Amino acid sequence: MTVNSAMVQDEMMQQREAPPIIVASGNRWGGLAVASMGIFLAVLSGSLVSVALPTIGRTLHSSATGLEWTIDAYILVYASLMIAGGVIGDRWGRRNAFALGFVIFGIGSLAAGLAPTSGLLIAARAMQGIGPALLTPASVNIVRWLFDDPRERATALGLWSLASGLAMASGPLIGGLIVDSVGWRGIFLLNIPIIIICLIAVKIFMPQPPRVLAEHRFDVVGAILSVIAVGAVTFAIIEGQSLGWGSPVVIGSALLGVLVMLGFLWWERRVPGPLIQLNLFRSPPFAAATLSGMALFFSFIGAIVYFSAYFQQVQGLSALRAGINVSALGIAFAITAPLSGYLVGRIGPRWPLVGGMALTTVAMFMLLRLEVDTPISAIWWNFALVGAGFGISLTPMTTTALASVPAERAGMAGAILNALRQFGQVLGVAVLGAITYSHLGNVNVAGPRLNRADQFLFMRGLNSALFVSAMTLAVMTLVAWILFWRYAHRPHESLPGID
Repeated sequence: MTVNSAMVQDEMMQQREAPPIIVASGNRWGGLAVASMGIFLAVLSGSLVSVALPTIGRTLHSSATGLEWTIDAYILVYASLMIAGGVIGDRWGRRNAFALGFVIFGIGSLAAGLAPTSGLLIAARAMQGIGPALLTPASVNIVRWLFDDPRERATALGLWSLASGLAMASGPLIGGLIVDSVGWRGIFLLNIPIIIICLIAVKIFMPQPPRVLAEHRFDVVGAILSVIAVGAVTFAIIEGQSLGWGSPVVIGSALLGVLVMLGFLWWERRVPGPLIQLNLFRSPPFAAATLSGMALFFSFIGAIVYFSAYFQQVQGLSALRAGINVSALGIAFAITAPLSGYLVGRIGPRWPLVGGMALTTVAMFMLLRLEVDTPISAIWWNFALVGAGFGISLTPMTTTALASVPAERAGMAGAILNALRQFGQVLGVAVLGAITYSHLGNVNVAGPRLNRADQFLFMRGLNSALFVSAMTLAVMTLVAWILFWRYAHRPHESLPGID
């Protein structure tokens, strides 16, 4: 046996033996609480801004494209750097990466809260996104390391997923409350005291898992290529609305993104120590979990960003009322997510994942009956079904992705899962936004309320976006069921950890 292989085995043995020591210290649940708070703030910052967009647009004189970038600048950086952030946490120390992520997130929040122009706000949002790219993969891997019993781990990951999904689902309500009480800048500045408290809690409660022994250098080329590819494609989708889909800039950006993505895949197959090990997708459960996560976040964003716009710009409600109207999403999610963790611990992840996806699909199709003057009393239960399906499917996605790969690859698996989720959210904002506003031309979408004719044009676009969301979920639900069926009928392809 070589020295390196012996060191690797020793490192893996430390990781297996460490959790019982932490159980004795009583810090596991404190560590879980801090990790969950980190992911809650990270996801919340991406969702609560949606309800503030009309106010931001009027204050900073933002265009429709500028408003989309206010959301996507954050999510784009978050998604693009997630995998690199996971590798950095593995090598530098996951607690260190978690704490550094909080610091960067706080600096970006301060800059966003003080931004005097739309351009500076977008730049600050991009800086904000660096923080969650570090703390998100670190938090999920710390939770996985803290709990080595499969059922306890399923429960812990369920609570971690609850924090993530609840932040996305409750963002409009929290954002509306802040915007109507202290103004849109408060959604950024109020992060500062919370982050300070969380950094103190990291020092007290969060242990430092063993670092992963690095056999190869950090894949800098892969990290750069992934950022360029995702950024170029997103730029083309968002700017296509204002520059025109036939614009040389838009076409060139889209082609650049596709070519760089192909180059990224070619590079990752050949470089030692790749940023992404593509052979992880040979595991059917892993492929089902990660691809379902991307599709679900792509579609769910339509129920957050553009329903908030619907209630404010079509029905003329305040930011707070808009948040209250979609609060059924968050309430249903809060009820079903813990139940999902319980189910995964007893019957495995397959049926909760596929069943939750199917429920969300049906609920999205039912929302196609939405009209200009539809009262909330007629549709609140549709929102509840969307939130319920989201809550049921989120925990089994996380559990499946981490359990369907060898233990030494769990860190990378968690980073890939979360990166694809955020990438799905980026595409959701860009693609669904392009569809929703496709019939409005140069109308000021930052205004308090559209005129009657433009309200009907908005609804035509919104219903088209909902149809795309529903069809995306329907296709991915079928794909996930096929992948799980393939896994169940080919036991020779099994990997440890999946029921």
